[in-house]
Amino acid sequence: MASSLSSLSTILSQPHCAVRIKFPKHYSSFHVRFLSSKLLQLQSSSCRRTSAALRRSSTFSLKISRNFSNCQSRTSLPSKDQIPSLHQFIPKATAPTVSASDVQSEPVMISGVMPRGRIYHETYGCQMNVNDMEIVLSIMKNAGYTESVEVPENAEIIFINTCAIRDNAEHKVWQRLNYFWFLKRQWKSNVAIGRSQSTHPPKVVVLGCMAERLKDKILDSDKMVDVVCGPDAYRDLPRLLEEVDYGQKGINTLLSLEETYADINPVRISKNSISAFVSVMRGCNNMCSFCIVPFTRGRERSRPVESIVKEVAELWKEGVKEVTLLGQNVNSYNDTSGVENPAEPAVSWELSDGFSSICKVKHVGLRFADLLDRLATEFPEMRFRYTSPHPKDFPDDLLYVMRDRYNICKSIHLPAQSGSSAVLERMRRGYTREAYLDLVKKIRDIIPDMGISSHFICGFCGETEEDHKDTLSLVKAVCYDMAYMFAYSMREKTHAHRKYVDDVPDDVKQRRLTELIEAFRGSTGQNYDSKIGTLQLVLVEGPNKRAPDTELIGKSDRGHRVSFTNLPIPDKVDNNGKRNPKIGDYVEVHIIKSTRASLFGEALAITKLSSFYSSSHEEAVTFASRT
Repeated sequence: MASSLSSLSTILSQPHCAVRIKFPKHYSSFHVRFLSSKLLQLQSSSCRRTSAALRRSSTFSLKISRNFSNCQSRTSLPSKDQIPSLHQFIPKATAPTVSASDVQSEPVMISGVMPRGRIYHETYGCQMNVNDMEIVLSIMKNAGYTESVEVPENAEIIFINTCAIRDNAEHKVWQRLNYFWFLKRQWKSNVAIGRSQSTHPPKVVVLGCMAERLKDKILDSDKMVDVVCGPDAYRDLPRLLEEVDYGQKGINTLLSLEETYADINPVRISKNSISAFVSVMRGCNNMCSFCIVPFTRGRERSRPVESIVKEVAELWKEGVKEVTLLGQNVNSYNDTSGVENPAEPAVSWELSDGFSSICKVKHVGLRFADLLDRLATEFPEMRFRYTSPHPKDFPDDLLYVMRDRYNICKSIHLPAQSGSSAVLERMRRGYTREAYLDLVKKIRDIIPDMGISSHFICGFCGETEEDHKDTLSLVKAVCYDMAYMFAYSMREKTHAHRKYVDDVPDDVKQRRLTELIEAFRGSTGQNYDSKIGTLQLVLVEGPNKRAPDTELIGKSDRGHRVSFTNLPIPDKVDNNGKRNPKIGDYVEVHIIKSTRASLFGEALAITKLSSFYSSSHEEAVTFASRT
């Protein structure tokens, strides 16, 4: 016994440990856990009882199964010094000698918190929401919520990350909330028939933009939701969930001027993906009249450059080959963490020629061009994209960096929203149709092969048929690679909601949207057709779903989808003869066919990103010399 206790004392002296003591079968099987000086937890597998952990240093509770007749059923001690040691406990119990082999050390989470429940999560909306969910999962993991499940029926906690940009997105969320409410309300019967496998009715948590915009309505929805948490309050989620255990509703939708989650290492949802998203800034200061984002995401604030470089370095180690930098207004990135004297007047914030902004920048730090240049230089074999920018923040410096760094993809998202200067003024976009077209020309003068995508809204307040024709002509003039097009949906709290009337009938909006989509399809096909005969560098993403056994698919530098037959080709990276390309490889592909929405080609060789661009530009992008 003495030697056993000596061995046990050695284990218990560790700062975070757990021990399991085995007793013969005629005794109840007990777990005795020492998680800290404040926590002693004994669990009886026969009666399924678990003692309450010490919640305050002045109170201690010890629960012992009645199978140990010589022990008190509960011991409550007023001070730490009076807590009985294991030496005192074991002799009182009618139990055999515990040998060192019966004492097993168990890993305990560094936070000192045992697993609390399984998580199911759904995300709606933009890629910022996807990245936010990865941040949430990291926060929950550190708090002891380590397990995720694939279906809501098996979860004790359900997260739904919401979008408030358009009415259609909110309708989808409400439909899902109704189903989650059914899982809560009918939990016992669902378990009985095998529909649910959760250990208790799930806690439903609403996250994101809709949480902030409709918090009162959501919480009043007949106990449908337990927790409402806004985009800047995710660190508070573990506490909010604990409040639910005490019969309270958990709510925190406060917006922050500082929160960027720069110190959080996101838990990647797509574990095996060769692409990833990295949030570099949050919030938006543009205050466009149609947009709810400044009211749900708050003011702009940027992460320090060093924290972004560190996260990208970790992704590189994990095998990621392409990173998309995220932000509500990503190219207004402004890292002021190194500004020595914030009281001094700021250097002038340079905008795109002909553009204006209602928000003035107080202090100028490292801008988006600085961030892109740093990342492209430090990670020469990794591609970089970014979304979503505002046209006002494309100074010449940014365009020159994109031109000079081969691993910054030649693709720009340039949201126009409308082709009518009158509508753009009501939208408070800060530019005219002419200024936008001038910017497009400058971009293509500096980077001739630049692909451009956009955003358009049909039927904004006061839009006339002439305004709509201006938008159609803009689409044809620019010849976009891709575009997001939507009918206008008025949002509460916005400038348009306060000042304008949503006076365009729904049927007119839908007719104009159809015409816009037709105009886009007619012009975008030209971009794909122009790639026939060229040599494109394709990052392989996986099998082509239309021919999974014979073809692979990936994206070119401009973001075009390119598929090719999966055959052995020369490996220029390792010079090991021929092999079949795999996910994550860069492949030289000769384009031979266009569907006007995707490309098909012949794979020529596996190569490195830097090697492909080391030859002259003409040799890299054309196949003329090979035919």
